[in-house]
Amino acid sequence: MNLIDSSAWLEYFIDGPNASLFEPPLKNIEAPVVPIISIYEVFKVLCRESGENIALQGLTAMQRGHVVHLTTELGKQAAVLSLRHALPMADSIILAAAREFDALIWTQDADFKGLDRVNFFEKK
Repeated sequence: MNLIDSSAWLEYFIDGPNASLFEPPLKNIEAPVVPIISIYEVFKVLCRESGENIALQGLTAMQRGHVVHLTTELGKQAAVLSLRHALPMADSIILAAAREFDALIWTQDADFKGLDRVNFFEKK
């Protein structure tokens, strides 16, 4: 399984310089693990930068994946990972969701650089 991080979804939706790097995990749009925090982050940025109609289109695409809601157990695991890796809250929730589903994270977020099961690409 794959988990496309918020930064990767945004890069793909805006057709940024690294967009093509994130096409492999997005070819089967129903397969990715999509933490609810990623939906929040992507929808917020797309609303602010591109308007609500574009944000709704992005939301529709993201909802085709396996949406992971924040549960007590996921929150607990995220807190442990946050302390262990000095991660901000959203990133620790994303990492916990990836670990729960044994998913490979695709990202441009430097907070994930060097962690196991992460495909990290420098932001251009």
